[in-house]
Amino acid sequence: MPRLFVGLGAIAALLGVALGAFGAHGLEGRVSPGRVETFRTGVAYQMYHALALLVVGWAAAQGWGPSLHWAGYCFVAGIVIFSGSLYVLVLSDTGWLGAITPLGGVSFIAGWALLAWAAFTGG
Repeated sequence: MPRLFVGLGAIAALLGVALGAFGAHGLEGRVSPGRVETFRTGVAYQMYHALALLVVGWAAAQGWGPSLHWAGYCFVAGIVIFSGSLYVLVLSDTGWLGAITPLGGVSFIAGWALLAWAAFTGG
Protein backbone atom coordinates (compact mmCIF):
# COMPACT_ATOMS: atom_id res chain seq x y z
CA MET A 1 0.00 0.00 0.00
CA PRO A 2 2.83 2.50 0.61
CA ARG A 3 3.84 2.39 -3.05
CA LEU A 4 0.27 3.06 -4.16
CA PHE A 5 0.08 6.33 -2.23
CA VAL A 6 3.60 7.44 -3.16
CA GLY A 7 2.77 6.71 -6.80
CA LEU A 8 -0.56 8.55 -6.62
CA GLY A 9 1.13 11.46 -4.88
CA ALA A 10 3.79 11.63 -7.58
CA ILE A 11 1.17 11.53 -10.35
CA ALA A 12 -0.91 14.20 -8.61
CA ALA A 13 2.17 16.42 -8.25
CA LEU A 14 3.16 15.86 -11.89
CA LEU A 15 -0.32 16.82 -13.03
CA GLY A 16 -0.32 19.76 -10.63
CA VAL A 17 2.84 21.17 -12.20
CA ALA A 18 1.44 20.65 -15.71
CA LEU A 19 -1.92 22.19 -14.81
CA GLY A 20 -0.20 25.08 -13.06
CA ALA A 21 1.78 25.82 -16.21
CA PHE A 22 -1.37 25.55 -18.30
CA GLY A 23 -3.19 27.91 -15.95
CA ALA A 24 -0.35 30.43 -16.03
CA HIS A 25 0.19 30.39 -19.78
CA GLY A 26 -2.91 28.93 -21.40
CA LEU A 27 -5.71 30.64 -19.54
CA GLU A 28 -4.47 34.24 -19.42
CA GLY A 29 -6.69 36.33 -21.68
CA ARG A 30 -9.10 33.46 -22.31
CA VAL A 31 -10.98 33.53 -19.01
CA SER A 32 -11.52 36.25 -16.45
CA PRO A 33 -8.81 36.94 -13.86
CA GLY A 34 -11.17 35.60 -11.20
CA ARG A 35 -11.45 32.30 -13.05
CA VAL A 36 -7.66 32.12 -13.38
CA GLU A 37 -7.45 32.56 -9.60
CA THR A 38 -10.02 29.77 -9.14
CA PHE A 39 -7.90 27.50 -11.33
CA ARG A 40 -4.80 28.40 -9.27
CA THR A 41 -6.67 27.47 -6.10
CA GLY A 42 -7.37 24.03 -7.56
CA VAL A 43 -3.71 23.59 -8.45
CA ALA A 44 -2.52 24.73 -5.01
CA TYR A 45 -4.79 22.31 -3.16
CA GLN A 46 -3.83 19.52 -5.53
CA MET A 47 -0.15 20.12 -4.80
CA TYR A 48 -0.65 20.30 -1.03
CA HIS A 49 -2.46 17.01 -1.07
CA ALA A 50 -0.05 15.38 -3.50
CA LEU A 51 2.53 15.98 -0.78
CA ALA A 52 0.11 14.61 1.81
CA LEU A 53 -0.14 11.41 -0.25
CA LEU A 54 3.65 11.09 -0.14
CA VAL A 55 3.48 11.42 3.65
CA VAL A 56 0.76 8.76 3.79
CA GLY A 57 2.92 6.43 1.72
CA TRP A 58 5.90 7.02 3.99
CA ALA A 59 3.81 6.53 7.15
CA ALA A 60 2.25 3.36 5.75
CA ALA A 61 5.75 1.99 5.12
CA GLN A 62 6.46 2.65 8.82
CA GLY A 63 3.41 0.54 9.75
CA TRP A 64 1.32 3.30 11.26
CA GLY A 65 -1.96 1.46 10.77
CA PRO A 66 -5.06 1.00 8.65
CA SER A 67 -6.56 4.46 9.10
CA LEU A 68 -3.72 5.71 6.88
CA HIS A 69 -5.26 3.95 3.92
CA TRP A 70 -8.50 5.78 4.46
CA ALA A 71 -6.57 9.04 4.82
CA GLY A 72 -4.93 8.40 1.46
CA TYR A 73 -8.24 7.60 -0.20
CA CYS A 74 -9.75 10.77 1.27
CA PHE A 75 -6.88 12.85 -0.13
CA VAL A 76 -7.34 11.27 -3.58
CA ALA A 77 -11.09 11.89 -3.43
CA GLY A 78 -10.47 15.47 -2.35
CA ILE A 79 -8.12 16.10 -5.25
CA VAL A 80 -10.59 14.68 -7.74
CA ILE A 81 -13.66 16.40 -6.30
CA PHE A 82 -12.24 19.70 -5.04
CA SER A 83 -9.54 20.46 -7.56
CA GLY A 84 -11.26 18.61 -10.39
CA SER A 85 -14.50 20.52 -9.97
CA LEU A 86 -12.62 23.82 -9.99
CA TYR A 87 -10.79 22.88 -13.18
CA VAL A 88 -14.00 21.87 -14.92
CA LEU A 89 -15.80 24.96 -13.60
CA VAL A 90 -13.14 27.23 -15.12
CA LEU A 91 -12.72 25.37 -18.41
CA SER A 92 -16.44 24.88 -19.06
CA ASP A 93 -17.77 27.99 -17.30
CA THR A 94 -20.25 25.73 -15.51
CA GLY A 95 -21.00 27.52 -12.26
CA TRP A 96 -23.11 24.81 -10.64
CA LEU A 97 -19.97 22.71 -10.14
CA GLY A 98 -19.05 25.07 -7.33
CA ALA A 99 -21.79 23.35 -5.34
CA ILE A 100 -19.85 20.05 -5.19
CA THR A 101 -16.45 21.59 -4.48
CA PRO A 102 -17.07 21.65 -0.69
CA LEU A 103 -17.45 17.85 -0.73
CA GLY A 104 -13.83 17.69 -1.81
CA GLY A 105 -12.92 20.02 1.03
CA VAL A 106 -14.66 17.70 3.48
CA SER A 107 -12.63 14.81 2.03
CA PHE A 108 -9.42 16.76 2.63
CA ILE A 109 -10.44 17.48 6.24
CA ALA A 110 -11.31 13.83 6.83
CA GLY A 111 -7.96 12.79 5.38
CA TRP A 112 -6.06 15.08 7.72
CA ALA A 113 -8.11 13.86 10.69
CA LEU A 114 -7.36 10.23 9.80
CA LEU A 115 -3.66 10.98 9.35
CA ALA A 116 -3.60 12.64 12.77
CA TRP A 117 -5.43 9.65 14.26
CA ALA A 118 -2.86 7.28 12.77
CA ALA A 119 0.02 9.41 14.06
CA PHE A 120 -1.30 9.62 17.61
CA THR A 121 -2.73 6.13 18.00
CA GLY A 122 -0.87 3.97 15.50
CA GLY A 123 -4.25 2.94 14.17
